Amino acid sequence: MAGKARQHRIGAEMQRVLSELISREVRDPRVGMVTVTAVEVAPDLSVARVLFVPFGDRHPVTEVQAGLDRASGFLRGEVGRRVGLRHAPRLEFLFDETIERADRLTRLIDDAVRSDPAGDPANDPDR
Repeated sequence: MAGKARQHRIGAEMQRVLSELISREVRDPRVGMVTVTAVEVAPDLSVARVLFVPFGDRHPVTEVQAGLDRASGFLRGEVGRRVGLRHAPRLEFLFDETIERADRLTRLIDDAVRSDPAGDPANDPDR
């Protein structure tokens, strides 16, 4: 079992290494430009969930994820070597929906403010 600090440190280092590897070494045309937003490592270091966001709309998320899954064996070996892990964790690639969710919430708030007459500065009686 790894301590929380070690788990976090390994996740951060894996994120840095994976970002570099994906951009420079992965040749799968489905992958393209990808941002690795986080790496969540299991307490026993057996699995690492890699959260990613594709940059641009060249390929659907499912295709990008399939390309990353296909390259996972290569990436796992390289991460193990570069991070210095005796047993590299199995990589699970997951689309990071937080940015999309935040954008959707921002749009909902903006729409609500625009449609609320009390939110219009022109209707402010103190002005």
